[in-house]
Amino acid sequence: MSQTTGSTTPKTPGRSQAGSDVSTTGGGGGLVTEQGRTSIADGVVSKIAGIATREVDGVFAVGGGAARAMGAVRERIGGKNHGQGVSVEVGERQAAVDVDVVVEYGYAIADVADGVRRNVIRSIERMTGLEVTEVNVAVGDIHIPGEESDEDDKQEQEPRVR
Repeated sequence: MSQTTGSTTPKTPGRSQAGSDVSTTGGGGGLVTEQGRTSIADGVVSKIAGIATREVDGVFAVGGGAARAMGAVRERIGGKNHGQGVSVEVGERQAAVDVDVVVEYGYAIADVADGVRRNVIRSIERMTGLEVTEVNVAVGDIHIPGEESDEDDKQEQEPRVR
């Protein structure tokens, strides 16, 4: 489903439905030429943002608890969702991105968020020609190495009281 607005320079990207094709026009790296138009699906932008987020030092995982659990199930059956934990809004010339991350303990959260923001913007703009208006980073958890194994050990121990 293509989306257009009457304005030639929208201030905010238009809403689109996930997985739909959204036409991009204007100076966006040759997306509209005399020979034709290129449209980029939301899922493409979401994948680019997800991969770019994972490349940043200090990012342990992308997505909230439920999204990570579903991603683990998906990986076990042979699939991978690079757009997990990422939502995008793609307009005619612009995109906005929201990313949920888990940060490794010991990294400065503000620095990790800035790194995610820079890498996502650079990757999307370079690969799609869309202008990225904002990248919102939500840190939902901190990963502490060994935390999972500690929880497993606690469940296997004998109860202290009966």
